[in-house]
Amino acid sequence: MNNQLMSVSAAAELLRAGRALAVAGPEAALDQLPAGAWIGGTIPYFMTDTGGCVVQDDRVFVTDLSEFGQEVSFACLDADALARISGDAPDNGVALAILPAGSSCHQRFASEAASYPDAFVKPTVGWISGVHLGELGRVTPKVYDGREARKHEDRSVVAHIRLPADKLALVEIVNLFEPEDGDVLHFDQTSFEVGECRVNGERVRLSDYITSRGLEHGRQPLVGDFAGARVNASLQSVDSAQGRVHLYAPVFPGVDYRFAKPQPDYAEHFRREIAGRDATGAAWSCNCILNFVFGELEGKRIGGLSGPVTFGEIGYQLLNQTLVTLRVV
Repeated sequence: MNNQLMSVSAAAELLRAGRALAVAGPEAALDQLPAGAWIGGTIPYFMTDTGGCVVQDDRVFVTDLSEFGQEVSFACLDADALARISGDAPDNGVALAILPAGSSCHQRFASEAASYPDAFVKPTVGWISGVHLGELGRVTPKVYDGREARKHEDRSVVAHIRLPADKLALVEIVNLFEPEDGDVLHFDQTSFEVGECRVNGERVRLSDYITSRGLEHGRQPLVGDFAGARVNASLQSVDSAQGRVHLYAPVFPGVDYRFAKPQPDYAEHFRREIAGRDATGAAWSCNCILNFVFGELEGKRIGGLSGPVTFGEIGYQLLNQTLVTLRVV
C-alpha cells in the first residue's frame, strides 16, 4: 500500500529493491536512510489512515513513486535553478518538490514560481519542510537528496515523474477560506514581512490594523484575488512593538487582499469540507500545519487522505492553509 508510515528499516528495504520514494520524517530518522532513489524532507506531523499524528521515533512516511510513475528522475537545485522544477518535468508527468522553510529557496520559489516557464502547464506539487513546533528557532528544516543521502538547509529537491501514456495527473486544492466583504488591502512590494500597507487606500501599519481587529491569533489568513483564484497568505507572527508582520507566504503588489471570513468552528468546517472525499487515484497529499493545529486534527481522519503536514503546500505555486492532493487517473 502506498502513502504510509513505516520503520526506517522497511523504507531502506524498498530502496534496496530499487523503488523510487518520496520520504518525510524526523531528521534523526531520515539520517538513517541509505543512499538510493529518494528525496525527503523533515517534518514530524502526518495525516494517516488512523488520523493525524506526531511522530517522534524512527518511523518515516513513504510515498512509493514507482507505483504510479513509469520513470522517475531526481534533481537537487539551488535558488537560481528553481525554474527547472516545472521546466524539466516530462510532458505527461508531474514534478514533486520539497523546499526547506525559511530558506532562500523557499522565499524565491514563493515570489517567482508563477513566472516560471510551464509553471501552470505541467502539474507541480510538493511541500515546505519544517520541524516540531517546539523546536522553532532552534532547529532548521532540511531536505534530502537521497542519491547521496545528503541533507541541505537551502536547496530544493525534486522528483520528475513520467506517467504511462494512459494516465493523467490532476492537482486538487482544498481552501476553506473565502474573503470577507470589508476592507481591501494593497501592498507595495512582494514580501514575507510587512510594515505598512494601504487599507481602502489609506496607509496604515499592518500590525496596528491586525491587533485592532483581534486577528493576531492567525486563524484567518489574508486571501488574495488572483484573477478569481483565492490564494492565502497566513500570519506567522505580529510584532506590534516593531510594527512588523511576518507571513508564511508573500503578498504581492497589484493584488486585492481581504482577511478571510471567520470560522466559528474551524475544526468542524474543515472536517465537513473534506469528509467523504473520494480517495480514488490519490497518489500523494499534504496538509498545512495551521489546519492541523486550528482544526484539531490529531487523532482524527480526514477523508482517507494521507501525507505530511507541512509548513507550506505547493499546488503549482506556494500555498498556505490548504490541502493539496495529486491524483493519477
